[in-house]
Amino acid sequence: MSNGNNENNLIRMFHVYRRYGNKTALVDINIDIKKNEFIYITGPSGAGKTTLLKLLYLGEPISEGQIIIDGVNLARIKKNKIPLLRRKFGIIFQEFKLIPTKNVFENVALVLEAAGKQSRYIQKKVSSMLRAVGMEDRQNSFPLSLSGGEQQRVAIARAMAGDPKIILADEPTGSLDDDSAEQVIELIKEFHARGSTIIITTHDTKLIKKTGGRMIHLKQGRLWSPSNQH
Repeated sequence: MSNGNNENNLIRMFHVYRRYGNKTALVDINIDIKKNEFIYITGPSGAGKTTLLKLLYLGEPISEGQIIIDGVNLARIKKNKIPLLRRKFGIIFQEFKLIPTKNVFENVALVLEAAGKQSRYIQKKVSSMLRAVGMEDRQNSFPLSLSGGEQQRVAIARAMAGDPKIILADEPTGSLDDDSAEQVIELIKEFHARGSTIIITTHDTKLIKKTGGRMIHLKQGRLWSPSNQH
């Protein structure tokens, strides 16, 4: 599934496998993703969608094959360089993963603190991100006092705070009602317009029809298309 011009490819995957003991979760994955592409990874539960995202930010190791991200070969990266690699990513989880003992502002600030930013910059940047997602007036609230849609908007602000090149969103609308889901996708589209590459896993066909973007389909850990039924 190569896209031609290699210079414009931000992510390249060559014959990637992921195994857990005797079980193979991903089989011979070959994908090129260009800078500023909007990609959907679809497929049934257990197809390997979440596993594929985890390999990209080294949340899990690759069993075989190579992934190159922004010129960095993940098979050869030194351990002390992994945090730098991860700063290229903003990650949005279905279950939000906000820290319940920290308020909205503190949850978003964590990314910038980890990157060693100064407090004045953090104050300005977090306020800007919360304004962008319509949550500035809830900055002192704690996650458990927010609705699911509000928590996901905070999670998007956190994911975007570090100005990532790549946003990974794992079923970001999976636990939201239709109105909240639409708001979340509109926010992601706004950040795509600012230049980020977007990779979303989803079951939601309505979502794909509304937003367009390229679709990559996984079935039983393999890339699949109607002309490739095996």
